[in-house]
Parts: sequence; C-alpha cells; structure tokens
Amino acid sequence: MRSEQAQPIRPYSRCLRRARENGQGRKGGARARVPSSAGRAATDHGPGNPQRETPKMAQKKATTAAAEKTTTAKSASGKRATPQAAVAPGGTYLTTAQGARLHDSDHSLKAGPRGPVLLQDHHLREKITHFDHERIPERVVHARGAAAHGTFQSYGTAGKVTKAAFLAKGAETAVFVRFSTVLGSRGSADTVRDTRGFATKFYTGEGTFDLVGNNIPVFFIQDAIKFPDVIHAGKPHPDREIPQAQSAHDTFWDFVSLHTEATHHTIWNMSDRAIPRSFRMMEGFGIHTFRLADAKGATTLVKFHWKPKLGVHSLVWEEAQITSGTDPDFHRRDLADAIEAGAYPQWELGIQTFPDTPEQTFEGIDLLDPTKIVPEELAPVRAIGLMTLNANPANYFAETEQVAFHPGHLVPGIDVTDDPLLAGRLFSYLDTQISRLGGPNFAQIPVNRPHAPVNDMLRDGMHQSAVHTGVAPYRPNSLDGGCPFLAGTDTGAFIEVPLELPATRKVRDAPASFADHFTQPRLFWLSMTPVEREHIIAAYTFELSKCQQQAVKERTLAVLANIDPRLCAEVATGLGLPAPAATEPLVDTDPSPALSQLGRTWPVDGRVIGIIADPTCDLKGVRAVRNTVLKSGMVPLVIAPTGGTLGPKRNPVAVQRTFATVRSTEFDALLLAGTPQAAADAHGARDAKAGAPEPGSPDPRVLMLVAEAYRHGKAIGGWNGSSRILEGAGIQADGPGLAFDDAAATALEHLTHALAQHRAWDRFPPTV
Repeated sequence: MRSEQAQPIRPYSRCLRRARENGQGRKGGARARVPSSAGRAATDHGPGNPQRETPKMAQKKATTAAAEKTTTAKSASGKRATPQAAVAPGGTYLTTAQGARLHDSDHSLKAGPRGPVLLQDHHLREKITHFDHERIPERVVHARGAAAHGTFQSYGTAGKVTKAAFLAKGAETAVFVRFSTVLGSRGSADTVRDTRGFATKFYTGEGTFDLVGNNIPVFFIQDAIKFPDVIHAGKPHPDREIPQAQSAHDTFWDFVSLHTEATHHTIWNMSDRAIPRSFRMMEGFGIHTFRLADAKGATTLVKFHWKPKLGVHSLVWEEAQITSGTDPDFHRRDLADAIEAGAYPQWELGIQTFPDTPEQTFEGIDLLDPTKIVPEELAPVRAIGLMTLNANPANYFAETEQVAFHPGHLVPGIDVTDDPLLAGRLFSYLDTQISRLGGPNFAQIPVNRPHAPVNDMLRDGMHQSAVHTGVAPYRPNSLDGGCPFLAGTDTGAFIEVPLELPATRKVRDAPASFADHFTQPRLFWLSMTPVEREHIIAAYTFELSKCQQQAVKERTLAVLANIDPRLCAEVATGLGLPAPAATEPLVDTDPSPALSQLGRTWPVDGRVIGIIADPTCDLKGVRAVRNTVLKSGMVPLVIAPTGGTLGPKRNPVAVQRTFATVRSTEFDALLLAGTPQAAADAHGARDAKAGAPEPGSPDPRVLMLVAEAYRHGKAIGGWNGSSRILEGAGIQADGPGLAFDDAAATALEHLTHALAQHRAWDRFPPTV
C-alpha cells in the first residue's frame, strides 16, 4: 500500500472537482428570480478544500450520506422533502420552530381554563419571543422602498471600453432593482417631494455588480464627510419628530442656503423630477464618474444612465399631495400591478464616455464633482443594454428589506474614481449593512448571494449559515493543498486600475473647480420649458412658506438670485419679500434640451384609464372600449355608482371602483360613457364629497372627479352625450386634451393620442 506521502497531490484539479461536486460555478443567467438557497448554503461562502480520504473520513461520509437519505426520504405528505436547512418553512401541519407539530396555537397553557398561564408553555414563549424580534433597524436613508426581479440583456456596444463579461454582446444577467425615497421612514408616503433611489444588483458570472444611484444625477454634497449633516438637516426636527418625509421645513433650508454646493441638487428637487408619476417612468443615474478598463488595460471614464422606455413623467404637486392621503402606497402598487399584469417596465442602460486624462475633466467640467453633470449635448448617452423587470418579490422582508447594495461591489472591467463622495460611500454602505442586518454575513442572505462561485475564507460571525469544510481557512497553506488559489488577469481576477499619483501633500481641502455652485443650477433652469419653470417656482414658494425663520427665507432668496433673477423675483413675490440682487455674475450658458421632460410623445403601455358609467350608460360601448384598452397594453378600470356589475347577468360589466371610493389620482385619463345621475349614496351625511346634489343632476362626485383630472392636465374623453358633464364641472368643451365624439372607438383613439404626451400642459398657459 502506498504511503500518504507518496500519493500525488493535484490541488488545483481537486479544488475544481470539489467546486463541481458542490454545485459551484453557476453563472448569472436568464432567470429573473434569485435562486433558492437549496444546495448552496455550504458552497457559496467557502466550501473549504478537499483532503485525501482516510478511513475515519470515509466513515463520516457514510454517516452523512445516511442522514441526507433520511432527510430526503418521502415525507408524511407523500412528497420528497428538500433538506430543511435550505428552504423556507413548509409542510402540511403547523409546527414549532423545531418542527414539532402543534394541536393548538390559540390558547396559552394554563392551570385550568381560568387559571394562571404556566411558565412551562414553551410554544407561547417561542411565538412571542420571535414576534418581539421581527423588526430589524430600518435604513437611515432610503428606508421606504419597492423592488422587482428582472433581466439585463447586453447589446455588446460597451465591449470597446470594458472587459466586463456581463456587458459582452448577447450576455444576459439576472438583476434585482430597489426603488426608494430618501428622507422618509418605512411608513411614509410614496408621492412625497424627494429624491428617489434607483439601485440595481447585477448577478453576474464574475461576481455581483451594484449600480447604486438615484433619479437625480447630482448630489447635495461634494464630500462624504458632509453626508450626516445634509441628512440630519432633511430629517424631521429632533424635538418633535416632524415633518415626516419632507424638505419643507427650517432645518433643511437652513442647511442648503448656507451650504451652496447643494444648490444644483436642490433645484432638481424643486422640479417635477422629485414627484415622479411612477417608478416605471423614472430616469436613473449612477451620479459618480466610474472608470472602465478593456482587455488590454486601456481606460475610459464614464457616467451611467438608465433611460425608461415609457419616458420620464411626473405628477403635479396637488395630485401628489392628494395621493399621499388616498393611497400612500401608490408607487409600490403601481410597480407591482404593472408587473403582475405583464406590462413589464424596461430601461436602457447607457453611458457617457470621456477620455481618461490626468485632469479628469471634460469640456471644463470636473468629472470628480458629484454636484455637476455633463450635458448630453456635449457627451451623448450611448445605449449598452436593456433591463426588463418581470417578477415581483415573493416576500417583501426577505428580499426588498434585506437586500444589501454597496458601490464597492465591482467586477473586472469596472472601477471607481477619486470622487470624494464615492470614497465615503465605499465605506458607509458596508458599515450600514453590518449594523442593519446583524453582522458581516449578510451576503449569505438569498437575495444577496452572488451567482458566481464564492470561496472567500471568511469565517464565523453572527448568522453564519454556511457549513465550511477544510482545516486551513488561511493562506498560504499546505494542509488544504494550497487552496483556494489567487487568480490572474487570464483567469478573471478583479485588478484595480494602476494609476500614477502626482506628488502632493495631505490636506483637508477641495479643488478650485468645486467652488462653482451656480453655473449648473442656472443651466438646469434655462433648460426647462415655461411649464416646468412654473412648477419650480411653485415648489420653492411652497417649501419656503413652511419655514418659520425669516432669515432662512431671505438667505434662500439670495441663493436664487444667483441662479436667475426671474426665479428669485417670482418666489419672493409669493413670500411677500423683496427680491435681492445677485452677488455672483450670471453665467451665459446654452440650455440642454435633454434635461426637460416635455415636448415628446411616449408609449402608453401600462397607463390606467378610468371608464365612468352607470346602468343607464352605453354598456355595449363600455365593453368594446374596455377590450380595446386591454389590447393596447393599458389598464381599464370601470367606475360606477356601486360595486358588483353593470348590465344583464348574461353579459355583465365588472366594476372596479365606485363613486364613493375613487379619486382622479388613480388614473392617467378618464372616459365617460354617458352622464351618470346622482347615486343613492350621494348625500353629504354619508359621503362628504357628494354634498347636496339637486334632483336630476349628475353625481357631484363624478363632477369632482372630472374637474380634478382636468386641473392636473389629464386627458378626458367620452361619448353618448357625456360632454354635458364638462359644463357642470366648469370646463370648456374645446380645451386641450379633451376627446369627445359620438363613437366610443373614436373618442378612445383621440384620448390615447393625447395620453402619449402624458399631460395637456398647454391647458394652462404659463407666465414665465
């Protein structure tokens, strides 16, 4: 018999064999959902390294095989069971956490029916204790979110600038995307005025890549050391814990009026971008400049952009406020309903590219300044792939709440730059996950698990779920055959781009180029259409009117004077204050039309059409219109006096909303199938919206519905004499965005055409 020392050692092939045996090597593929943890718990985080088998090891292996055979034998329900460590709870019977079946879970164990509860009630203690610990710390920022699974298909157009495999032509990668508000708590409303998070996790075959961005391309600060300050200023006042999820208060405006590098982000926040119509209609930005490297080591600086296929659209402010009260989950519901209905939202990922010069500037713009953009007219966005979200999370907590993003999750071919805000984020995100998710093993949570082999040699810690093998979790080692090995360029290693650093000295300072705080806010203002400028003026006026400190208002007006005198004057008029003169020279800059949301037409997929009807209306037309709306990829919702159905039982029209429960904010457009009369419940004692209608008049709630939609610029149409409703709602019949006709099909056609522009913005002529 050969001695142990005489046996040949082939450590590299052994590592590969063990990886194959454990199911490693899985690449991110077409599946939109994160794979279950089955079969991965012990392999994703360092399966260890194989050793030569001894008789004792063989005996242990036999014992393990027997145990596995037992756990995979047919269960009591007659189905083959999966090892319980790898799946969520299941089974026919209610059990304890340890699998003991329960016969009662409604009564505590007591000394008699009216006696005291006994301490020995282990089920009561387990159930209550677990309940007491269900909540984990919510995110300090981006606490309220919604998410979806999907796929990313690469066009291959980025292949010239990066070696990242998931950006190669034809590559398809699973993704998980989380949208969020920034300031509010988990229980806040969706439609508040706020920046929105847009974070994407790419499960690539080379490791996880996280693109952690926002729907606004700039940030309030240039250096991460100021992040606690801006968030403390934006959060509720510490004495009263109000206002929630709002920037309309003294501390926020005190900070941004003193810290003028926030001016650019602030004017974006006062624009329509801060009240998006839907996550599906929201642009996304990587904010920072990143460095791409190709297979030969050549580098290019880039900025990432997400461009929604449906276009970029927003609510109006009154609409956002009403929605916050009537449906605080509006954006969450909209995303989930669209995916469930098969109206899968899509975005193209694009890049702006810049030469990687030592100065790291482009056309005089400092690419390391996160408060600056590069206008698309100077550097066009080139599409490099398409993302489709096609599956809702199975469980909100397990996926949306526990997903952990980190800008430092990079793959070969993508690297960071020296942006000082990005540098702080590289630390902060990792630190946050350790606190929020209970330890350093958050990457083992199924939604966070890479779709690439992981052998990290990290061990133990809170919530360690991997069962590591091997005896040498260190390197170099000889006891585990030297495994795992280091990779090289030829085997897909992530290697930071080597950079020459100039001679310098250690300072707390910023480059001179960071000092320009007003050129780009002025560029944004000049790039807006008159309607968008009106909305910005109204937003500044509303927010500052909520401030109590006069000095804060006056200081903010001084900031606005350095953006544009008309903007400053209009806001000052609304506040009843004099408009100050500019203290900085106004820069003469060309507008960037790409910054405006208006002026184009877009697909109407997933738009929601409210069809108003009652038993006396043209129900045949309602059926036809409803079918056409569905075939067009939109969502029809019938609104009627009561729930249930309209029409004969043999061919009924299902009702989704009632006059008592509906508000116009649910819909993108309205269609009237007639002139519904006041319903039985249309009296003020039961529904304050109804008031006291006159006999024979239209239902007041329908009039309110139509008038509200008209104020918000929405398309309104109808047939069967329904235009009579307009007079009762105080609307002229020939106004923009109105589509009334004798034929239902024609009215719908004209309505759809108007809807492609999102809103009839020319309904109310602007004054600026």
